[in-house]
Amino acid sequence: MSTENAAEHAATTGPKAGDYIVHHLQHLQKDFSFESVKQTSIVDFSLFNLDSVLYSVILGIVGCFFLWRAARKATSGVPGRFQAAVEILTEMVDSQAKGVIHNAKSRKLVAPLALTVFVWIFLMNGMDMLPVDILPKVWEHFYASTGGDPHHAYMRVVPTADLSTTLGLSVSVLFVCLVYNIKIKGLGGWAHELVAAPFGDHWFLYPINFLMQLIEYLAKTVSHGMRLFGNMFAGELVFMLIALMGGTWAWQFNPAEGMFWLGVGHVIAGAAWSIFHILVITLQAFIFMMLTLIYVGQSHEAH
Repeated sequence: MSTENAAEHAATTGPKAGDYIVHHLQHLQKDFSFESVKQTSIVDFSLFNLDSVLYSVILGIVGCFFLWRAARKATSGVPGRFQAAVEILTEMVDSQAKGVIHNAKSRKLVAPLALTVFVWIFLMNGMDMLPVDILPKVWEHFYASTGGDPHHAYMRVVPTADLSTTLGLSVSVLFVCLVYNIKIKGLGGWAHELVAAPFGDHWFLYPINFLMQLIEYLAKTVSHGMRLFGNMFAGELVFMLIALMGGTWAWQFNPAEGMFWLGVGHVIAGAAWSIFHILVITLQAFIFMMLTLIYVGQSHEAH
C-alpha cells in the first residue's frame, strides 16, 4: 500500500486514538455570562464545568436519599441487608471520628459530615465504572437532535476526575477547619496561634510563624484535593486506553493482522481493571474522609 493510500485508509477507518482521548477529556462548559459552550483545557477556573456540577449534585442527592431512607426505615429488630450495610458504615465512620476528634459535641456534626463525604465521593468515583462512551454517546445524540455538531458534544461523567471539583471539596474542608479553630480557641486564641506556632511565642518570629501557618494550610488543602483528583484522573485515562483497544478492533477488524486479539485484550483488561478499580474508588473515598477528620481534629488542638 502506498503512502498516500495508507494515509487515506487511516483517515477513513475511524477516529485517531489521540483525538478520541482529547475529545473525552473535554468538559461541557459555559462561561460566567452563560453566553457560549466552550472547549478549553482541563483546568480553567474562569468557566463552569457543567457536567461536573450536574453529576455532583445528582449523586449528592442520591447519596443523601439513601442515607435518609436507611434512617427512616431503621428498626430495633433484626435489620435487613440495606440497613445492616448502612449501620456498619456508620459505625466505622463513628469509630474513626472518636479516635481523632475527642470533643463529643463536635463529633455530633463532624461524624455525619464525614459519613456524607464518604458516600458522596464513593458515588462520584463509582461513575468511572460505567462504560466510557455510554453517557457521552447519549449526550451526542441529544446534542445532534437539537442541531448541534456531535463532534463538539463534550461530556465527562466522573466529577472527581475534575480538579475544580476536588479542590472545591478540599476548600470546603478548610472552611470547616477554620470555623472550628475559631469556635474552640476563640478568635483571639487562634490569631495568637497563627503567629506563635510552630517556632515559639517571640515577637521577632511572628512573621516566620505566620508564613509557616499559611504554607501549612495551603499545602494541606491542595494535597487533599490533588490526591483524589490524581488517582481518579489516572483511572479514567486507563479506562479510555482500554476502550481504545476495543475501538481499534471494531474499526479496523482484520484477523490476518491480529486485530482479533485486541478485542480479547479489551475484554480481559477491562474486567481486570474494573475489579481493581473497585478498591481504588473505595480507598480514595476513605482516605479523603479520614483526612477530613484528621484536619478537623487538628483544629481542636492547641500548639
